[in-house]
Amino acid sequence: MKTRNVEIIVSPREPHFVGDGFRVHNFIPSAYRMDMQSMDPFIMFDYNSKYNFPPSEIPRGVGVHPHKGFETVTIAYKGRVEHGDSSGGGGIIGEGDVQWMTAASGVLHKEFHETEWSKTGGIFQMVQLWVNLPADAKKTEAKYQAIQNENIPRFDLKNDLGEVEIIAGNYNGIAGAASTFTPIHMYNLKAKLGAEVSFSFPEHYNTMLLVLEGNISINDTEKVPTDHLALMEKNGEIFTVKVNEDAIVLVLSGEPINEPIAHYGPFVMNTQQELMEAVNDFNSGKFGNL
Repeated sequence: MKTRNVEIIVSPREPHFVGDGFRVHNFIPSAYRMDMQSMDPFIMFDYNSKYNFPPSEIPRGVGVHPHKGFETVTIAYKGRVEHGDSSGGGGIIGEGDVQWMTAASGVLHKEFHETEWSKTGGIFQMVQLWVNLPADAKKTEAKYQAIQNENIPRFDLKNDLGEVEIIAGNYNGIAGAASTFTPIHMYNLKAKLGAEVSFSFPEHYNTMLLVLEGNISINDTEKVPTDHLALMEKNGEIFTVKVNEDAIVLVLSGEPINEPIAHYGPFVMNTQQELMEAVNDFNSGKFGNL
């Protein structure tokens, strides 16, 4: 198999607050070519790097708002988040857990720092992705997958040097915890100094790695420090990660859906007409109540 090279290493942009509880850097969209169309099926990538929130009796977060036509995936690394939506989904995710919400035909939801965690405050670190849906799946009912860390399958690295958590897709024949509408691989590599781990994805998949802790080298050449993202070229299938300092790395690879994207705020559809219908559905209460 051909080796896949690093296209660019992306530094985090200036952070901004979403609501009053999520301090995020946008990797998608970004100043580079990482926009909705070119990175499909990953159409938004927000990274809440480590931030120390002071105690608050009133949980910080984002109040009720709509989504339609895609999925939101929240991965907790530090802190705790409470979620609720109009499809009946909801719960609390803490360190290592994943919240996978399929907005599809339309949903209202809200997310806040978990009440008791908010009272003490502390270090908060999370990732939220928007994952696109193909046209037929945009019409399905909303659903929610609450994935606790203990239920995420793992592949153990040699010599007790760590593990690969398989959130979605598969790795070395081990299937991930989440169900997806299109082929998506989503892993957390948690590895110690000296580990070397190989990954292989089809050449046409959009593939990227975010270093949340430590630092790594890809193919023994490109060094990627903490809080930076490596976007891989579409010039091969296999690449190797060498861990230079104990590391946590989010690995993402997905097959592009290759359909038109029409985007307006929290709605991601295929045409402008469908966007108008989404807005009308929301205004007429078809997303339910929360």
